[in-house]
Amino acid sequence: MKRLLDVLGALCGLLVLFVTTPFIAVAITKEDGLPVFIKQKRISKGRAINVWKFRSMVKNAEEMKKALNEKNERKDGPFFKLTRDPRVTKVGTFLRSSRLDEFPQFINVLKGELSLVGPRPHEPEEVEKYPEKYKAITREKAGLTCFSQIMGRPFLPFEEEMELDLAYIQKKSLATDLAIIAKTIKILLTDRNGI
Repeated sequence: MKRLLDVLGALCGLLVLFVTTPFIAVAITKEDGLPVFIKQKRISKGRAINVWKFRSMVKNAEEMKKALNEKNERKDGPFFKLTRDPRVTKVGTFLRSSRLDEFPQFINVLKGELSLVGPRPHEPEEVEKYPEKYKAITREKAGLTCFSQIMGRPFLPFEEEMELDLAYIQKKSLATDLAIIAKTIKILLTDRNGI
């Protein structure tokens, strides 16, 4: 049932992706050229996968990250976060606030690499720094949304985010997934800063 929900949700998401891609592609290209899409390494079910997104940052974003590390607002764990990240383009700001930048990940859901609901997929170098008690999270299929997304991410402390992911693993069910999806949709429609 969870896989069926993933497939149905992915098809709905891909319909939105199909309709919006031409407009997003033109906006990204006009502001900062190609590429329109980027792929990033993330961990899901204990292995690295390529996760697709619309490009929301300048082309040399990874090189710039090293210089910005000292400004990282998340000092309590391995994650990197800047509220006003100078690498984000104007189009990227809109894509992120609307979450449209992540809609290509519905391709990953349809392929079975990600789920609609599950712990967020993080970078391999971040996952390597997880304390031992949170390693179990990396063995789960990662998802587009979960408890941590509907309860304050990206502003939650590292350990609180991890504990919410553990709670999901313990409580996961079709009813839980449906409740999280409904809450996610509500936040997307009403609060641009909620996820």
